[in-house]
Amino acid sequence: MPLQTVEPQRLYRQIAEQLRTLISAGEWAVGARLPAERDLARQLGVSRPSVREALIAMEVEGWVEVRTGSGVYVLDRSKAPSHANGRAEQIPPDEWGPLELIRARRVVEGEVAAMAATQAKRKHIDAMDKAIASMKLDADRGVLPLNGDRAFHSAIVESCGNVVLIETIQRFWDSRRGPLFERLGGHFETVESWRSAIAEHEAIFDAVCKHDPDAARAAMHAHMDQSHKRFSVSWRRTTKQSKAPKK
Repeated sequence: MPLQTVEPQRLYRQIAEQLRTLISAGEWAVGARLPAERDLARQLGVSRPSVREALIAMEVEGWVEVRTGSGVYVLDRSKAPSHANGRAEQIPPDEWGPLELIRARRVVEGEVAAMAATQAKRKHIDAMDKAIASMKLDADRGVLPLNGDRAFHSAIVESCGNVVLIETIQRFWDSRRGPLFERLGGHFETVESWRSAIAEHEAIFDAVCKHDPDAARAAMHAHMDQSHKRFSVSWRRTTKQSKAPKK
């Protein structure tokens, strides 16, 4: 038998594969609630964010249903959501995990913000200000303010004048549009959460305007830490008291 090419897999995909195998073997029946994230993480020897990414991938692919305020339940695969090709949606093999992406952004964009505080010109400052205004307007209308969010972070990195950094941040944002991040946002993003995020953007903006690189870096780190925290709330503690913004 000829050897087959070995494809490196992202950690959340390895976790999802184990869970799918156990479900297929009858470890958890249709309708059963999966163990809590902390228990799965302990048994698998991985972090809770990695488990959450795996569960989101499984939800997108029709294996489980996440019920906010309750937990994660096994679905009947014969009734999995279908698309034009007649199959449940599949996650691209190179899809980044959203929580891992936020951690990477913290490292890169923290330094980018510090650079912006010393290099931003008036046109970049104006672009950041306009982006925040756009985010506020969308939030007031109940619309997910992703366009203004992207414009803000783009203005920051463009002030650095480094093509590699610009293209890196653009790649981060392309991943923000992926099915994993979209589904995670559908569970946790609300008008209130976006208002908190806008206030965090204003703190970054203020530090850049004051030409304070240390404060800009710290503000960006705080923003990414809060973003990670918002997406890491327990499923059972999450409720839908707030209407999620429209996409």
